[in-house]
Amino acid sequence: MTRAWLSRAPWLTPCAVLGVLLALPRPAPAADDAREWLDKMNNALATRNYDGTFIHLSEGRLETMRIVHRVRAGRTIERLQSLDGSGREFVRDNNELTCYLPDQHTVLVEARQDDGPFLGTLPQFGANVNDFYDIEELAASHVLGRSARVIAVNPKDQYRFGYRLWLDEKTAMPLKTQLCDAHGQVIEQILFARLDMPESIPDSDLTPAVHVDGMRWVRQGAAGDRASPAPAYRASQLPPGFRLTVSGAQTLGDASVPATHLVYSDGVATVSVFVEAQRDETASGDVKPGPAPEPPMEGLARVGSGFAYSTVVQGHQVTAVGEVPAQTVESIAHSVKSYSGSDLPVH
Repeated sequence: MTRAWLSRAPWLTPCAVLGVLLALPRPAPAADDAREWLDKMNNALATRNYDGTFIHLSEGRLETMRIVHRVRAGRTIERLQSLDGSGREFVRDNNELTCYLPDQHTVLVEARQDDGPFLGTLPQFGANVNDFYDIEELAASHVLGRSARVIAVNPKDQYRFGYRLWLDEKTAMPLKTQLCDAHGQVIEQILFARLDMPESIPDSDLTPAVHVDGMRWVRQGAAGDRASPAPAYRASQLPPGFRLTVSGAQTLGDASVPATHLVYSDGVATVSVFVEAQRDETASGDVKPGPAPEPPMEGLARVGSGFAYSTVVQGHQVTAVGEVPAQTVESIAHSVKSYSGSDLPVH
């Protein structure tokens, strides 16, 4: 981005006066106003048409992406395209997500449970966001030459990350977003280089450019479309504010037995938990013939701007993953246990 600096003499006096006015103390914006701007942003992301190019910076890696979002007659279609050589594209048509992965010669089709924004990792900020986050409006700024409201969403404890959001003054669209740790350090950043909001978007802009000839198609089982395998698994203890929002089963890769899939959320942050049977066992418990299975995963791993923690519970692989601090996924994974139907917790 560039900014034109005006240096002609006639501008000097009014600019000096304006500088003095801007320096005068102003009353701090009310927290309710900042909360209202989050609602406006949620609505803008869900209902507006937009076509933009943004830069995604995470763990020192920079990626340029294009996003196209169209809402027409109650149907939402989104396309996310990597512009940096991998050729990966993601298309969401209402609740079905298709992932085009040319570097893996695979097209993955799965149900998308949440209806939140497709823009990077930006969550929806639910009605109870004030319970576990402090929301404040910071000094106004400019992004892409547009006036922007700056909203900070700061966690009240160590179990979640925070956000800083630069929202377009006219449309409430996020022009820049930052995911921050407990010390305010930026973990991940998204910055738009171009953002258009046309009245209509043609089908051609939502059609992937990937050539799928010869690629392998994989359709993942959707969470909640099958009965959960017995015994049932749940997290027995949760960080404050987290509750169970999705419970079901999902087939992972070429596994013959569906994994239990649980989603825990505080209304902003989300943690997915997968409980998988050992790959050498069938649903009946019989041992499969063939080579020895891979050893189970255990320990902490960095996944994008979040973390994953894996452990073994009663012979099952348990993995908790989310854009939350390491201790959150670790504590949830360690608390997973099996329950009989009558003892199953509801949280």
